[in-house]
Amino acid sequence: MKDRIDSIIKLLPPRTKLVAVSKYHSSDKILQAYNLGQRIFAESRPQELKQKLEALPKDIQWHFIGHLQSNKLKMVLPYVSLIHSVDSVKLLDNIASWAHSNEKQINILLQLHIAQEESKQGFTEEELYSLLEIIQFHDRYKYINIQGLMSMATNTDDTNIIEQEFARIEAIFEDIKERYSDKLPNFKELSIGMSNDFLIAIRHGATLVRVGTMIFGERDY
Repeated sequence: MKDRIDSIIKLLPPRTKLVAVSKYHSSDKILQAYNLGQRIFAESRPQELKQKLEALPKDIQWHFIGHLQSNKLKMVLPYVSLIHSVDSVKLLDNIASWAHSNEKQINILLQLHIAQEESKQGFTEEELYSLLEIIQFHDRYKYINIQGLMSMATNTDDTNIIEQEFARIEAIFEDIKERYSDKLPNFKELSIGMSNDFLIAIRHGATLVRVGTMIFGERDY
C-alpha cells in the first residue's frame, strides 16, 4: 500500500489533497493507510461510517461522499469535516435546519451534474446558479459553509469526453468563485477525479481527488 499511496502523492500538485475512498474497505486497511500518513478518508454509508468512527483514530478527517438521506443526518453531520454530495435543495435545507438547531457549522460541497448518465445526481448548471442567488441572501443558511463543488464525469473510456466535462466543471467553478467572492469567501474546493480519471482532473483544477481502488484494491465487502 505504501508504494501505491506514494505513487499517487507524487502526481499531485501542492493545491491538491488526496481523499482516500475507504467505503467497503475494512478498518484494518484504513489503519494501514493512516499509519502511512494518510489522514483524509471518505465514506458513503452512515452505518459504516459510525462503525469506523468508533474503531479508528480520532484525528482522521472523515468526508462523506454518498447520497445522504435526510433521516440519517444525525449519524453523519456531527462527525464529518466535509460533505461532498449535497445534491438537492431539500437536502441542503434539511442540513441547514439541523445545523441551526445544533448551532454547528457544516462544511459542504454542492454536487454539480455534468455527466451524460441521468442516474447521477446533483444540480444542473442553471439550478446551481439559481440556488446561489438565493443562498447569499437567506439567513437560514448561516451555519452552512459552502466550500466548493463536487462532480463526476461520465463513466466512459473516451478521455476526450472526460476532458471536456472536467473543463466545463472547472469553468463553472472559477466563475462562481469570482462572481460570489464576497458572499462565499471559502469557495475554494473542487472535488473531481477518481482512480480512473484523477490525472485529467488535476489538469482542470481539482483540489480534492477521490481515490479508492488504486489505494486499497478491490473492496472487501
